[in-house]
Amino acid sequence: MTVFKNCEGITRRDSLRLGLGTLLGGGLVDALRARGMAAQSSATGAAAKACILIWMDGGPTHFETFDPKPTAPAEIRGEFGAISTKVPGVHFSEHMTRLAANLDRFAMVRSIRHNQGNHGAGNHYMMTGAPPRIPVGCGAFVSFHPSLGSVAAKELQRDNALPGYFSMPQMSRSGGPNFLGARYAPFVVGNDPNRPNFQVRDVSVPKDLLGDRFQRRADLRSLVDTMKRINDEAAGDPVTALDSYYRQGFDLIHSKEAQAAFDIEREDAKTREAYGRNAFGQRCLLARRLVEAGVPFITVYDGGWDSHANLFGSLAKRLPQWDSTVSTLITDLEDRGMLDSTLVIALGEFGRTPKISTLAGQTKAGRDHWANAMSVLMAGGKIPGGTVVGSTDRTGHSAVERVLSPENFVSTVYSKLGIDPDKILYTPQGRPTHLVSDPRPIRELV
Repeated sequence: MTVFKNCEGITRRDSLRLGLGTLLGGGLVDALRARGMAAQSSATGAAAKACILIWMDGGPTHFETFDPKPTAPAEIRGEFGAISTKVPGVHFSEHMTRLAANLDRFAMVRSIRHNQGNHGAGNHYMMTGAPPRIPVGCGAFVSFHPSLGSVAAKELQRDNALPGYFSMPQMSRSGGPNFLGARYAPFVVGNDPNRPNFQVRDVSVPKDLLGDRFQRRADLRSLVDTMKRINDEAAGDPVTALDSYYRQGFDLIHSKEAQAAFDIEREDAKTREAYGRNAFGQRCLLARRLVEAGVPFITVYDGGWDSHANLFGSLAKRLPQWDSTVSTLITDLEDRGMLDSTLVIALGEFGRTPKISTLAGQTKAGRDHWANAMSVLMAGGKIPGGTVVGSTDRTGHSAVERVLSPENFVSTVYSKLGIDPDKILYTPQGRPTHLVSDPRPIRELV
């Protein structure tokens, strides 16, 4: 599996990876136990029941994707041409052919901007809707506020064996739960679903425990737990206290929803080819299967967008397949009658500089970090297709029309999921914290 790095050379491997483990040593069982201790709430009035977030880590260029500037000078315009979309007068980059033809199925937001021009802070701001409270370096893993996925897991958890929040193949640096606790951290699926014999770590039963032996372990534990233990009532019994959570662990392994969702080989070959026989394509397909199984939030982490050098060469190879996969995801959800109830989002932490540059020691040009302008794709959840919100100036330097903030974006996601963005959460110390400080969603999308 390719491990992408940002300009500081830091891999975004999350240290918090939850799994069933040995069923006797923590992992998902601990998360299930903690989740069971939490009060569950359900949102009402939701347009969407689930969200698939495609996180384009590193900061995708808006010029070479969804906001080209064909009339700008060459040092700003770049090497790619612009093509017409389904919406008259709106253009995409020449490599975004399928999404351009399907713009009537989704919306583009071209006018979000903020002031956090490094990876750590920008990631946090867009993933949480909360600006970092202190200066944050480019390579930092920061968590000052619960992420979109963690909040959705808390508010929208379904009554099934599956966790409410998945991230593949890793967690974004600000994709964690902060004060909500580890029970709302993502279940990380690190394996490549495009590989033969793909299995999800700790969800498949080990071969040496298949059949009767696995059931005998469960039966033995059930028998032991029925025994009366000395001083049970006075001192309590930690084994008894854990029973329901081990049961949930066993249930996850036996869960029809989990096993069906992860068994990607059930998909016909034509569908798998349409998504793309690569790691990113098959993760998007797996995300759709997880939505079908009742998971409310899935992040598909897509690294490698930090294009300081060789921007045009790398994107000429990457964008056609990326365009095809994302377009397939949207149309597949629509064909299955799932698009109205599933939000699909694609974005990164910021856009890229208007002027093409060459870093010291590099021979092939790229673009640098730029938080004044970025493009965000939003589909599903009854978002009106063909909508283009806001615009940047002639050179793509800054959002100038219908200027929006990360708070507006995050509030839109919450509103679509039926979560009140103005809700107040409380830390374990009892400190009140607004979910989003500015709870106004993007009105054109709600």
